[in-house]
Amino acid sequence: MKPQQRPELSLVIPTFNEEGNVQPLYEQIRAVLDQLNIDAFELIFIDDGSSDASLQRIAALRSQDARVHYLQFSRNFGHQNALKAGLDHARGAAVISLDADLQHPPALIADMVQLWRNGAEIVYTRRQDKQNVGFFKKISAKAFYWLANRLSEAPIEEGTADFRLLDRKVVSAIKSFKESHLFLRGLIPTLGFKQVALDYEPAARFSGQSKYSLSKMFHFAINGITSSSAKPLYFSIYLGLFFAFLAFVYGCYAIYIAVFTNAAITGWTSLIASVLFIGGIQMILIGIVGIYLGKLFVQSKQRPTYIIKTETLTSATPHEV
Repeated sequence: MKPQQRPELSLVIPTFNEEGNVQPLYEQIRAVLDQLNIDAFELIFIDDGSSDASLQRIAALRSQDARVHYLQFSRNFGHQNALKAGLDHARGAAVISLDADLQHPPALIADMVQLWRNGAEIVYTRRQDKQNVGFFKKISAKAFYWLANRLSEAPIEEGTADFRLLDRKVVSAIKSFKESHLFLRGLIPTLGFKQVALDYEPAARFSGQSKYSLSKMFHFAINGITSSSAKPLYFSIYLGLFFAFLAFVYGCYAIYIAVFTNAAITGWTSLIASVLFIGGIQMILIGIVGIYLGKLFVQSKQRPTYIIKTETLTSATPHEV
C-alpha cells in the first residue's frame, strides 16, 4: 500500500456540544486556506463526548470533503486531552489548534502560516480583550496568571490561548510526553524552539453557550499550576516552617506565662507548645514526602489519557495514546 502524502497543514479542533458552530467554522477555515492556496490539508475534529449532534454535523462535512476527519472519544476526557489526541494523530508539516466556538478567529490562520513559512517554529496567540469583559472573569484571569507565574517553572504570558501553530518537530516533541495531566500552555514555553507571539481580539461566540463553568475554570487553574511545577508542594514546607516558628515563639510566651505569672493553667504550657511544634514538623515532613509521592502517584497508574471510540484517520503506524 502506497503511504499517504503528508499534508502541509493539519487543523486540530476540540469539539464538545458545538453542533451550531461546525459548519460555519469549516466554511471560514476553507475560505482562508483557499486564499493561501493550501490544498493539502486536514481538519481533525475531536468529539469530546458530545451529547448533541456535533458528530453528525462533522460526518456530514466529511461526506462532502474527504479532508475532514474526526476522532470520537468514548466519553468526555477534557479539552487538554482532546488537544493531545489531535496532536498525536495530526500528520501535517505544521499543526494549528483552535476552538470550535469561533472565538479563535480563523482569519488569523493566514498570519500564523506566514510566520511559520518565515521560520517560526511555534506561533502562539495572546488574547486582547477590548470588548466588555465581566469583572469576575477579568480579575480571576489576572489572579490565575499572577499565581501561575510565581509557582510555575516557566512564565506563562497573560492571555495566551490554545490557539497556536506548531511545527512538525515541535509536535513530535510533545507526542513524547506521557504526562497524565498535561497542561499545554505551561509546557510549550519550556520547549524552546523559535517562538513568535501574535495578538488577537476574540470574536463573539457564534452559537451555543460556554462550556467552562466556574468549577471547571477553577479545576483548570489548579491543574495548570500543579501540572507545570512542584512549587505548591514546596510551599507546604515553607508553611510548616512558618508554623514551627510560631510554635517556638508561642512556646517562649507560654514559658514566660508559667514562670513569671500566675495566669497559667496546669499542664497547658507543655501541651500547647508540644502540639504546635509537632504540628509544624509534621507539615514539613508531609511536604517533603508529598514532593516525591505526588510525582510518583500520577505516573504510576499509566492510564491512557483518552480512549477513542471511532475515527476516520488511518496511518501506517499505531496512534500514540
